[in-house]
Amino acid sequence: MRIRARYWGLAVMLALAAILVMLVALPSLAAGGAQHVRWDLVSTSGVPPGPLNPGGHASATAPNGGDTITLTGSGTFVAPASGGQSHAATGGGTWTASGGGSGTYTVTGVVSWVNAGPQAPTTPAFVDNIDHGTRVNGTAVLTIAFSDGSQGVLTIGCHGPGAPPGIFEGIATTKGYKTYYTVPAPVAGVDAGRTNFHVR
Repeated sequence: MRIRARYWGLAVMLALAAILVMLVALPSLAAGGAQHVRWDLVSTSGVPPGPLNPGGHASATAPNGGDTITLTGSGTFVAPASGGQSHAATGGGTWTASGGGSGTYTVTGVVSWVNAGPQAPTTPAFVDNIDHGTRVNGTAVLTIAFSDGSQGVLTIGCHGPGAPPGIFEGIATTKGYKTYYTVPAPVAGVDAGRTNFHVR
C-alpha cells in the first residue's frame, strides 16, 4: 500500500508540473503568432515603381459635395494572433482638409489587420528605402485622435504587386461625423495616394 501511495503522489506531482509548464508556455505561444507591422503613406521619387520612401501623402473625399482630407503619416502596431483589437499601436501624421482646418493625428489602437500576402517581385525591382521587413498587401483599420479633439477611424489599404482583388490603394477615414470614403486610385507618375505595409 505504501508503494502504491508513493506512486500516486508522484503521478499527482508530475501532473501538476505539466499543467504549470503549459500555463507558462501558452502566453509565449500566443505572442509568437502576433504580427509586428509598420505602415507608411509612401513617397515614390520618380515614376512608380520608383524607390519607396516614407513621407508620402494620400487623400479621400467626403460625399455630397464634402471636402477632401489629405493625410501624411506612418507608424507601427502589433496585431494579435487572434485577429482582435489591440492598443499596441504608435504613429500618426498630419491632416489638412480642403474645407478648412489642419493639424496632427495620433494612432490610438488597432481595430483589425488582415495580411493579404507578400508582394510579388517586380521588374525592375522596387528599391525599398523603408526596408522594415517583408512588404505585404493588406488592410489595416486603426483608431485615431485628431489634434482638434475629434476622433476617427483610419483604414489603410495596400494593393501592391500580386494583391488579390478587393483592396483599394490609399486611405479612407472618418473625422467626427464626416466619412471620407471616396478613395481615388493612384495616378501613374503622380507621387500621391500610395501606401505600404512591412511585416516582421
